[in-house]
Amino acid sequence: MKVLILGAGAVGGYFGGRLVQAGADVSFLVRAERAQKLARGGLVIKSPLGDAQIPVRTVLQDAVRPEYELVVLSCKAYDLEAAITAIGGATGPDTLILPLLNGLAQLSRLERAYGNARVLGGTCYIASTMDSDGAIRHLGKFQGITCGARAGNHAHAAALLQELAQAYARVSVECKLSTDIEQDMWEKFVLLASLAAMTCLMRASVGEILEAADGEALMREALATCIAAAGAAGHAPRAESLQRTEGMLFARGSAFTASMLRDLEAGGRVEADHIVGDMLRRARAAGADARLLAAAYCHLQSYEARRKRGALA
Repeated sequence: MKVLILGAGAVGGYFGGRLVQAGADVSFLVRAERAQKLARGGLVIKSPLGDAQIPVRTVLQDAVRPEYELVVLSCKAYDLEAAITAIGGATGPDTLILPLLNGLAQLSRLERAYGNARVLGGTCYIASTMDSDGAIRHLGKFQGITCGARAGNHAHAAALLQELAQAYARVSVECKLSTDIEQDMWEKFVLLASLAAMTCLMRASVGEILEAADGEALMREALATCIAAAGAAGHAPRAESLQRTEGMLFARGSAFTASMLRDLEAGGRVEADHIVGDMLRRARAAGADARLLAAAYCHLQSYEARRKRGALA
């Protein structure tokens, strides 16, 4: 299996690096500056599960060729259009694309660009960041990918994903093969949209929100809105998933926040439209009371407007 990873950042760098350790044939599509740094010092991972300095192959956009069986996208949603352009030269008619972005809107956009047959479903679970020196810092012990073939995918999709899972098993990265990947993606979307809306709107962690007089009630309102949207789409969260979600959103004293809040507090770009905005649109279409999501989305849009004007403190 010949794999191309778009980028070598916090997510793609981590999961791509572990795949190289597993002995897979992996290349990283990166910019020239990143390629030079990787050539000098390799891909550096700092993790409670084991540090590594891994020699890796890189390729630049103007040199990429349609020779890959699998292309993995792990970019932020606001970079999706650039990513679609970047991987254009890497995709042949049988190349499969595995997006590990949060949310769901990426599926329809990728299908418009590459066709339904080539776009798999996937999501990942990890807390990681890239240090200023380019090292990938794994912030906890959990790490995993859930992926699966979708209706209309090429017939060879299942076998390729099985090969991917077997490779990850060699380096103790859980790669779960889903028989209903869009259900799994919706369940994560419900959690993430609720979490991002509330922690960004309140500029606080789950535990801090729950300390407020109306914190739990508002958190439950946000979650109920997202559940309604999922149900209207035919993907109401299963009991086990809902129990996990509630355990994370209603844990007293929890320091849990959305990564979007960390990006916001750092003055960076945020996936406002792709996560909170998209869930808001789906909730409204379902006829759900989406006032809290609307307030959160307005807050994030206002932040983005101030950021563009250079007005952030």
